[in-house]
Amino acid sequence: EIIRHGRIKTTLVRAKAVRKHVDHMIQLGKRGDLHARRQALGWIYDKDLVHSLFEAAPERYSDREGGYTRVLRTMPRQGDNAKMAVIELV
Repeated sequence: EIIRHGRIKTTLVRAKAVRKHVDHMIQLGKRGDLHARRQALGWIYDKDLVHSLFEAAPERYSDREGGYTRVLRTMPRQGDNAKMAVIELV
């Protein structure tokens, strides 16, 4: 969902876990070859989303070697006091 929307609000632990996978999908999008596209389709089942990722990633992240996501801590969740965060694409 982060690739589709660009920013999501979730728990801090889940945001840190998702960051690794999102960075890997963007690296595949930067490579842009057929093998990378098929690897991305193994993780993301929406063909249109993979197509838009492979179109946008090379020009958007051409000057970056990594660190495509940012995790910002927010206020704890009311009810169970879980640490919350916002993960977004840079």
